[in-house]
Amino acid sequence: MRLIFMGPPGAGKGTQAGRITAEYNYLHLSTGDILRAHRKKGTELGQQAQSYMAAGELVPDDLILKMVAAEFERPEIENGFILDGFPRTVAQADALDEVLKETGKTLDFVLVMDVPDEELVARLTARRTCRTCGRSYHLTFNPPKTPGVCDVDGGELYQRDDDKETTVRNRLAVYMRQTQPLIEHYTKQGLVRHIDGVGSVDEVFSRIRKVLESHSHTD
Repeated sequence: MRLIFMGPPGAGKGTQAGRITAEYNYLHLSTGDILRAHRKKGTELGQQAQSYMAAGELVPDDLILKMVAAEFERPEIENGFILDGFPRTVAQADALDEVLKETGKTLDFVLVMDVPDEELVARLTARRTCRTCGRSYHLTFNPPKTPGVCDVDGGELYQRDDDKETTVRNRLAVYMRQTQPLIEHYTKQGLVRHIDGVGSVDEVFSRIRKVLESHSHTD
């Protein structure tokens, strides 16, 4: 199964992607994780990305796409993958379509998590991030074992500026503006499945599982 996972900030994509990969043994391709791995290993792509980030610039689409394309060459990918955090624009989606075509792959679904704005505001203000590795936690849904400390590397957890209420609504408006055309792009291809993202982690995962299993029954 080859999936793209989309949803507004705070919709719980990372948590659900983790559940899906654990249950179905898919490769979780989070662009944030891929970028960090390349920088840590000092690959050529990682060094190029670092030069943009050091200058305070966004890593360009084509560089991110090269990193994603490199993941498609991993043998584990054959079991299925879930792309999380990419594409973010129609231009990126078009480029991804080309890469998939070149590697002989097709997408099965684009899962879109739907959560009302008020719920997202409440969730986002409870999010904490590790200063060292960038791992995300949630004080309600996914708290660290020790308050204020990352489970992985003991780094300090902090509230990012863009997780503060003053900026959250703006982020949600930007998401809708940028992502609506992307949802339309994939709707035209018949790939979009909307997932109600309100409820417990188990309830939301159960809805996702129904979509995935409906596909396996039609194969």
